[in-house]
Amino acid sequence: MEPRFNLMTNELSARLGKRFASVSQAIQSSPLPRDTQELVMLRASQINGCGFCLDLHTKDAAAAGETAVRLNLVAAWRESTVFTEAERAAFALAEEGTRLADAHTGVSDETWAEVRKHYDDDQIAALVYLVAMINAANRLGVIVRNKGGSYQPGMFAGLTS
Repeated sequence: MEPRFNLMTNELSARLGKRFASVSQAIQSSPLPRDTQELVMLRASQINGCGFCLDLHTKDAAAAGETAVRLNLVAAWRESTVFTEAERAAFALAEEGTRLADAHTGVSDETWAEVRKHYDDDQIAALVYLVAMINAANRLGVIVRNKGGSYQPGMFAGLTS
């Protein structure tokens, strides 16, 4: 399957993409740990099957020093010992926030309590927006069939300018 549409070359799409990137940039500069951000985006992208986002977040996390073991175990985080309790809470929120159609209650009270235990209000705000934004990005990528494999870390630097 070939990509259907290039969101970077259409004038309107490029303008919208800059606004989208501005929100993502605000999340990146939040107090939510950057490694947690990348791992959460990787997990949501796995669930949503977005090859381009998987490529991007795996490479960005590796470039930032994330280990191959942790990257390889994100999909099986419940059955691994390499993640902190805070990261586990973030993964649970990401999964429940991504699989809304699969869980009629959305994010469970238990998951929310775990998130509250490990993160302050600013970190929670960033985490909630992060889950929403990566799900939106995944949908964009899947709808237009963006393929993984060609991303290079830093290739979107300056997109918001």
